[in-house]
Amino acid sequence: MDYNLHDLSMKDLKELQGLVGKAIAGFDDRRKKDALADLEERARSHGFSLSELTGAAQPKKRTPAGAKFANPENPSDTWSGRGRKPRWYEAALKGGKSPSDLEI
Repeated sequence: MDYNLHDLSMKDLKELQGLVGKAIAGFDDRRKKDALADLEERARSHGFSLSELTGAAQPKKRTPAGAKFANPENPSDTWSGRGRKPRWYEAALKGGKSPSDLEI
């Protein structure tokens, strides 16, 4: 391959440089994608999925936590007990209530 880059303007050279950079960055991704597709096809031909053969576990979906505590002033305002404590919960504790008083 012989390219005559001397006849190109600076704008054309920079554009070419950008295109080459993108092609290089995507090259490995394309090869990995092709290799993965080939491996999945080979695993299917033997009656398995690729994740079964590699032991890769499927990510588990978390179920939302149910409400455990309710605001005594507004029972529709609830908290699961996970994460940051709501202001109403903190205020109720400071007001003399215990966590068991706020449970649903």
